[in-house]
Amino acid sequence: TESKYRHGGNLKTRSSELGSAVTGSSLTTVLPASPTVKKSKVLSSGSREELAKQAKETKEERRAQIDGRHRYLISRLADGIDLSEQQVEETIISDNKFQLIEQFFAPCGLKKLLFFYQDVLQQKSNASLRPDGSTNNLPQKNLFITMGSTEDFTGTCAFFLRTSDEVITASNISQEVNFGMFDCTNGNILQGLEFFLSQIMIPALKSQQNWGAVKEGLKNSQIQEFLYAVDKFVGTLSSSRQNIEDKIQLTKVDIDVYVRNLQNPSDYITAG
Repeated sequence: TESKYRHGGNLKTRSSELGSAVTGSSLTTVLPASPTVKKSKVLSSGSREELAKQAKETKEERRAQIDGRHRYLISRLADGIDLSEQQVEETIISDNKFQLIEQFFAPCGLKKLLFFYQDVLQQKSNASLRPDGSTNNLPQKNLFITMGSTEDFTGTCAFFLRTSDEVITASNISQEVNFGMFDCTNGNILQGLEFFLSQIMIPALKSQQNWGAVKEGLKNSQIQEFLYAVDKFVGTLSSSRQNIEDKIQLTKVDIDVYVRNLQNPSDYITAG
């Protein structure tokens, strides 16, 4: 019994010495640190709740700012994309780039306002990890505001363009802002651009009666040259796209007719 007690006492002494060497204090002063870890987790949970509360307040503040200008944008987006106006509104006020809309409305503001509607990977909240450590992500169509330079374009782009530097108001937005859509399904940008120009822009230009200071309209030689150049560009674009997609197409040649008549080495040399 005395031997066991002496051995246990030595182990306790060595443990204390080890704690002092690592932390500069005894082991007993290190052990009570575990409640602090639990407290940290509680604070982390509280922080998440606070962030969620702030996000909700931000959404309601933005909802209160919505006026006739925003309603015009929402209406056009809902018409062009298979979403209700309520869904579009919720998406806009939840977007972290909401301020771009205000910058677009401002005098001498942004010249363009872009929205992408395309598949975005969504991670399930209860998704389990795969053996390699990754999670199951599912593609889901999302509408979001973008500058057009940070996200890959793989779906539909809805755009608003300003025609002047005037401040955008509820009364002039329909005259000062143009709306359009550009389809790039499956990431085929060239095909989307070709369709947009050939099926939308060129027919619209050729049917346009008012060309501003050009009184002759479509009869003006400069207007005709411009339309010809656009037509030529679309033709070049179409040809380039086909070359990229098809690459090099080799014509199949039936060589049986030639091979059948080759009888000796001299025939092969002649054929070569």
